[in-house]
Amino acid sequence: MPSAAPASFEDTAARLRACRLCRDSPLYGPPLPQEPRPIVQGSTGARLCVASQAPGTRAHRTGMPFTDPSGVRLRSWLGLDEARFYDPAQVAIVPMGSCFPGLDAKGGDRPPRRECAERWRAELFAGLPNLDLILVIGQYAQGWHLGRMEDGLTGTVRRWRAILAEPRRPRILPLPHPSWRNNGWLKREPWFEAELLPVLKAEVARVLSG
Repeated sequence: MPSAAPASFEDTAARLRACRLCRDSPLYGPPLPQEPRPIVQGSTGARLCVASQAPGTRAHRTGMPFTDPSGVRLRSWLGLDEARFYDPAQVAIVPMGSCFPGLDAKGGDRPPRRECAERWRAELFAGLPNLDLILVIGQYAQGWHLGRMEDGLTGTVRRWRAILAEPRRPRILPLPHPSWRNNGWLKREPWFEAELLPVLKAEVARVLSG
């Protein structure tokens, strides 16, 4: 008997937005400290995916991903204005954790909730059959999409040419997080802006023009 066709991205996203697993039945650690507000974007026809970490405080308030200075920087990296970036027919945004995970003792964001990726990630990507390129942002997304990284985030991003050229579909391009917390990293790694960003912009333009 043939297996059922995967649910559309839109149907899965609707069920995800109603999910309260990390608050009501947490599998890893204490419950989510605030009301869940799952944030995800996309549609079945999207060709580009931003595989990110988790929404921050501003995204939690607005219900939109990357509505903060990191989003401004990311859109600059991609060469996209807000209209194209937030168009779900073109760009899917699938974080490792769909809800703001809360703040740690130092005032930084906690890691993405593990329950979210385990429960929803495979199903979300099954509903994105037309993806050409996935931008994996930060160590959590890179670990999920590329496996264990022996050389850490910097080593992984340094290998971007080889990773992009691997014979897989959709293709994958690793990126650091665009947060201001990574300003020091960007200064120490000038090759990122000089070598990777021009290719990134060209790839995004090519994918979305297709």
